[in-house]
Amino acid sequence: MRHIPLLLLCLLLQACTQTQLGVGESLKRAVTGSDDVTLTNEKIQSLPYASMYLRIDGGQRIFVVLGYNENGEQKWVTQDKAMLVTRHGRVVRTLGLPDNLKDINNLQQDPLANPLNIANGASWTRTLSWTEKGQLRSGTAVSRFTREKDQLLSIAGEQVACRVYRESVEIAANGASWENIFWVDAISGQVRQTSQSAGADSIHVETTILKPAKS
Repeated sequence: MRHIPLLLLCLLLQACTQTQLGVGESLKRAVTGSDDVTLTNEKIQSLPYASMYLRIDGGQRIFVVLGYNENGEQKWVTQDKAMLVTRHGRVVRTLGLPDNLKDINNLQQDPLANPLNIANGASWTRTLSWTEKGQLRSGTAVSRFTREKDQLLSIAGEQVACRVYRESVEIAANGASWENIFWVDAISGQVRQTSQSAGADSIHVETTILKPAKS
């Protein structure tokens, strides 16, 4: 288990006050058109913990640090103590957002668990539960993966060659459908960037891993 002790995490968040914004502040700033948060490459590398850029529901891009890395899950914490839990780059739970992803099952079968070996047309079925405007929703989602053209991303001063996978998702029971995109480091297999919906075409999340968590 790797984690940041609570006191140390609070001190780190205070030290990053100008960049480590809360989700609520980010969404408010989206209305006023405030610029996205951007850290220098030197600042990113100097911080001792894994970090990422995060955008939720079209809000301002903010900077968040890794709070816990345990049991294959990464827990990312914002200044206002909201939390996103990711597994293989996929958001699997959220806490403290206006709406939240409550649960996903069958994660052991997620093709992102072995991203460098995802075949075109690979499928995955799971049940998820989430909230929309405070109302609990659930459904069985079926995904199909398609490999797109490879891309070279510039992340924190590093050029990262990535395989790009598009995930088409559908919940047949209510007709909901959406697409997620994952950028996977072609060498390490780490998911470095995503554009995904944590609920059924709701709770839109964009992530860019600046400094990956150590395994």
